[in-house]
Amino acid sequence: MEYLKEGEAAPEFTATDQNGKEVSHADFRGKKTILYFYPKDSTPGCTKEACDFRDNYEMLAKQGFQVIGVSADTEKSHKKFIDKYDLPFSLISDPEKEMIQKYHAWGPKKFMGREYDGIHRITYVIDEEGKIEKIIEKVKTKEASKQVLEALA
Repeated sequence: MEYLKEGEAAPEFTATDQNGKEVSHADFRGKKTILYFYPKDSTPGCTKEACDFRDNYEMLAKQGFQVIGVSADTEKSHKKFIDKYDLPFSLISDPEKEMIQKYHAWGPKKFMGREYDGIHRITYVIDEEGKIEKIIEKVKTKEASKQVLEALA
């Protein structure tokens, strides 16, 4: 499998957010974007990661970042997740896993000795021109926003 690299253009996509609104890569031009992929709404690790971004959202926004989460969950599931945890950012629904695969967030995983394909927790920092500035592959769910800032320091 070929991986994305820092400095490359971020892959193009069109998908829908929690409100069924179509979004595409072009919507993020001119903004620094934290695009994070996660396995499943309302699971313990994914909730910790989302809440870390929520708790640090204002500070990230002051530094010019927008935060966008992506998983294969439905729009309805995303809406429920946002409402339950008061998330101030959008979540993209990708049930067909097209965007997830373009960003190399899909592949073999191991859990309790079992191997299966699933969504990898990975974060991309994309600059204003749409290029990948940083890739964080070993995401710490409770420190996701701190990891982004440290990677850019």
